[in-house]
Amino acid sequence: MTFVVTDNCQRCRYTDCVAVCPVDCFHGDGEMLYIDPNTCIDCGACIPECPVEAIYEEGTVPAEQEHWLAINAERAPKLPVINAKQAPLSSAPARARELGFSPIE
Repeated sequence: MTFVVTDNCQRCRYTDCVAVCPVDCFHGDGEMLYIDPNTCIDCGACIPECPVEAIYEEGTVPAEQEHWLAINAERAPKLPVINAKQAPLSSAPARARELGFSPIE
């Protein structure tokens, strides 16, 4: 099984998860991150690192979020690899609070 980034990452783009990924499976655009299912080795190291709980194991994705499996598979290979921690988006603190999480500042 692979892991998938869901819409909680939108407007946040915290990159704590990429710093622990041993295989560089994260890719990103200007709004969020995506996991390439062909590169992911299913280690799960990324899940506890996400401060907004945007990452799920394929078999545990909530039904209303399952469309993100296809979105990640489609978009990730077309985007640059993100393999080092970067500053989150300027909208991240507000988005984290909107989702009910404490922002990392």
